[in-house]
Amino acid sequence: MDHSGTESQQNTRQRPGEPDAGAGSGGSGGFKLKFCTVCASNNNRSMEAHLRLTTAPSPYPTISFGTGSLVRLPGPSISQPNVYHFNSTSYAAMYNELAAKDQRLYRANGILPMLERNKGVKWGPERWQDWQVGVPRAEYKTDKGYMGTEAGTVDIVITCEERCWDAVIDDLLTRGSPLNRPVHVFNVDIKDNHEEALVGGKAILELADALNGAAAEEREAWGQKTGGGMNGFDSGHAGARAGFDERVPDILAEWQEKWPTLPALWTLAWF
Repeated sequence: MDHSGTESQQNTRQRPGEPDAGAGSGGSGGFKLKFCTVCASNNNRSMEAHLRLTTAPSPYPTISFGTGSLVRLPGPSISQPNVYHFNSTSYAAMYNELAAKDQRLYRANGILPMLERNKGVKWGPERWQDWQVGVPRAEYKTDKGYMGTEAGTVDIVITCEERCWDAVIDDLLTRGSPLNRPVHVFNVDIKDNHEEALVGGKAILELADALNGAAAEEREAWGQKTGGGMNGFDSGHAGARAGFDERVPDILAEWQEKWPTLPALWTLAWF
């Protein structure tokens, strides 16, 4: 059943207006890579990673998406999922509807606590295939991790399931690289349950820290080479980022040794 047409879900977007919702600019922490986390429904794994990245001691600019055709949350049985539309159904609307249906069931299976968490991160689930890369995201300015993602581009995409990785790569190929901007696409394979999402979120933050440390070093080296000009690196110019790009496989290999139960994939793609 598709509940996205209800008035409570299609009203004017009122995003979480928390004082720290824009955290992620990394103003006090120096240069920051911009991240995007992706799972199937933009509810569990990608949102735990989104939260970890934006509430770290030195937070990262972050956005998140799902690759499914619809948002699907567990229902009273496997054959009765709760189904919603991306982009037009808020986490608050999902929470209120499921709490009214069966609060005991949806609290016991972790869905209500998950949606409570999500409400504090952003308004609602977004679909990767509908993302207009390079278009300013002004309407998302109260989402956690917004600062730094205003221009609608990221440096790193991390999916949480191989089929999501495949969907992202296929979509990027279909788009035809209109911005000619490189983007590193990783998959960290995380089982879709709340416990594994917590572990995966911690692992993704460690990967982000390692990548950002290397990027900051290579950015500094580029600035020295060009007499202080950082624009090429910051705008994602392939030549400026070549040193960083070359270090990524070794960074991933070292990370994978520490997290052997989270199989990873990586490729360099283009926006």
